[in-house]
Amino acid sequence: MGRNPIETIMGAVVLIVAALFLVFAYNTADLKPLTGYPVEAIFLKVGGLDTGSDVRINGVKVGSVTAQKLDTTTYEAVVDLTISSEIKVPEDSRVAIVSDGLLGGKYVRLEPGESKTMIAAGGRLTRTQDFQSMEELVGEIIFLATQPPAGS
Repeated sequence: MGRNPIETIMGAVVLIVAALFLVFAYNTADLKPLTGYPVEAIFLKVGGLDTGSDVRINGVKVGSVTAQKLDTTTYEAVVDLTISSEIKVPEDSRVAIVSDGLLGGKYVRLEPGESKTMIAAGGRLTRTQDFQSMEELVGEIIFLATQPPAGS
């Protein structure tokens, strides 16, 4: 059974296009490991934050979550972050775990402070805000709506 040269050329073109697609997908998906310096933050609850989640400042990715563990003494969640080497974070920065929309994943939002002292590698960010789930927010709204008006 003889092979048609057109079939061979088309097969090669399909393989090349598939390889180019994989390279493009890898480069645009930010799957490359982030290099930077380690920092940790302490939270009471992390609400489904995953290892590998983004760390963002004003919506721009500047790092990622590298690990989570439980402090067995205080029972607080310790979240290890890696921040890009080009980004220097003031030590009084606020850290919050927020949701990326109603159905989106969780990420860590950094709000830079005004301190002139920058956090060192291996340092700890202490101004943290715990994750609030949608159920907790709805519960608060219902509680506030059912309270009698002040002065009644």
